[in-house]
Amino acid sequence: MSKTIWKYGLLSALLAVGGMFVSIHFMDDPSGRRGEIFGYTALVLVAMLTFFGIRSYRDGAGGGRVSFGRAFGIGVLITLISSTCYVATWELLYFKLMPGLPERAQACMIAHAKASSGPPEKVAERVRQAESFRTWYDKPLLNAAATFAEPFPIGVVVTAISAAILRRKEGSAS
Repeated sequence: MSKTIWKYGLLSALLAVGGMFVSIHFMDDPSGRRGEIFGYTALVLVAMLTFFGIRSYRDGAGGGRVSFGRAFGIGVLITLISSTCYVATWELLYFKLMPGLPERAQACMIAHAKASSGPPEKVAERVRQAESFRTWYDKPLLNAAATFAEPFPIGVVVTAISAAILRRKEGSAS
């Protein structure tokens, strides 16, 4: 089981990190939406690898059978590995490898807030939030928690759906 978990966990991590690198290049998009759309679409597609990991376990080590609980556990572990690698990569990029990334992200958030339509009070609130972003996000633990909250919930939802689809009980037809 652990071989399957590590194989699919690291494969999905590799794809998630690749998606992160691509979506960083969309950061300067005036609307701010292309990076968001690409990033979250990539995370959903990456999470779908849990389906293949669970199926691989079921058809191999599981002898064609897997309970919902076992399938869910396998999927959550795959998601945990992938999400942890995603967070570690972001932390390295943010704090060490991409000087200026925090300032660039903050400037983009402020530009997006100012370009958005709406009442001036709402725009001013968005600008204040963008300005406080750095204070909050410059703390490694808060940064890691916020970054972990991007892929992990998506992975858990996909895991639950995959476990429900792929479960096969003892004596059920293949």
